[in-house]
Amino acid sequence: MVTKGGGPVPFQPGKVMLGAYLGLDGKSLTQSLALRRSQLGRDERIVHLFYDFDDTLPYAVEGLPAKATPMVSWRGCPLTDITSGASDALIVRAARQLKRLGRPVLLRWGWEMNGDWYKWSAARNDKDGKAYVAAWQRLHRVFAAEKATNVSWVWSPNWNSAPVADWNTFAALYPGDAYVDWVGVSGYNLHRETPETLFGGIYRAYAARKPIMITEVGSMDRGGRTKADWITLFARWVEAHPAVGAVTWFDTDTHPGYAEKWRIDTDAESLAAYRAMATSARFSG
Repeated sequence: MVTKGGGPVPFQPGKVMLGAYLGLDGKSLTQSLALRRSQLGRDERIVHLFYDFDDTLPYAVEGLPAKATPMVSWRGCPLTDITSGASDALIVRAARQLKRLGRPVLLRWGWEMNGDWYKWSAARNDKDGKAYVAAWQRLHRVFAAEKATNVSWVWSPNWNSAPVADWNTFAALYPGDAYVDWVGVSGYNLHRETPETLFGGIYRAYAARKPIMITEVGSMDRGGRTKADWITLFARWVEAHPAVGAVTWFDTDTHPGYAEKWRIDTDAESLAAYRAMATSARFSG
């Protein structure tokens, strides 16, 4: 079992840092954080934010709780834009911005690279896993040259690969232990998947080497207690998997293209199940 790791955002044995991406209709981030604080009786420990590749990354985060860590999910680009050196100036700017935060930050660049839906995926870059690895390593080297030592690197594939191919496996896309602080994974209960179905594969592959982070997770509501029961099932799965050190829920009702409301308070039962998880000893990191 992993007993250390995580880089500037360290893994705490026995504890899970619980946070969220918050995108609540009609509310600012500060208002959303205040609502969840009132509902859960605690602050988020990770505040998850999304940025495009050419955006200026943040050096401050609106309403960030004192003990919270920001996680920046930074979208990628066609991989040759990085491996050629053409984006070095932009990457330097990003490193300097995150360094200015003056506190530890989680950086999740180019996530779900084993899917076929993003322009930085192996599937859209000549089916070449090595190109993704080279791009990641170049980013890491630029950040190191800028002495952005407050950055923890989160490598975060999707729970399953699309397409299934030798060049698109976790192993083919992994940048190497020296370049990764946390291993993350995205997985949603879309078709009645269990937490073990979604997260067991990545756990078995990397938990002995790196702390594990559930970087995006949510559950469909199929009526009755289906959503609440899945949240409880998820909490039990995390309890049984000690290398999981962080969870960031996809807590939103504004995600483009989805009628589903992923937020945790769509009904009283779901909110109660989430509150029970959030206030348990395991999730007190």
